[in-house]
Amino acid sequence: MTERKNNHKATIEHSEIQSLPLKAFEGKIVVVQEHTKLVRALDEIKEHDAAGFDTETRPAFVKGQRYNVALMQLALPHKAFLIRVQATGLTPELLDYLQDKDKLKVGLALRDDLAALQRLKRFKPEGFLELTHLTRQAGYEAESIKKLTALLLGFRISKSAQTSNWEAPTLTQKQLQYAATDAWVCLEMYKRLKG
Repeated sequence: MTERKNNHKATIEHSEIQSLPLKAFEGKIVVVQEHTKLVRALDEIKEHDAAGFDTETRPAFVKGQRYNVALMQLALPHKAFLIRVQATGLTPELLDYLQDKDKLKVGLALRDDLAALQRLKRFKPEGFLELTHLTRQAGYEAESIKKLTALLLGFRISKSAQTSNWEAPTLTQKQLQYAATDAWVCLEMYKRLKG
């Protein structure tokens, strides 16, 4: 563990993370698969200054195999929208939101998420904030969502659903919780860093 001048740890060991309480998103989770529900979800999201952002893709276990983004998560403080992109596609309304510089979308490893989305349809991402830019400025060396959550929020999150099938016809409760939590902690870390 490395200490910084500003009295917080720069990184954290696995054993320290394991000693922290396990926490997950406790708000309402809304799965979006239809166009009308997507439009309503985006209207609600746009009422907020910022949303936590993440995507999930079915893992490939064969060299050279690659899948498209299956799920896009947009989290507000008490509600997470899980957009099943393989069902909705990147609609004009969703593209407008992803290109809106006035609507902040906060996440980690955004370059990979945005590159994967752009394989579906080219667009100019605007209003995205890579959290590691803020965490580095604040003196944190850790870059993983698991470590940063532990350092900034004081709890651990489960990553056990990470390699599950995100293209399954119905997502399990474990998948829904995992996906909502990943986007939500990005928003919470942003609020902590800006607070």
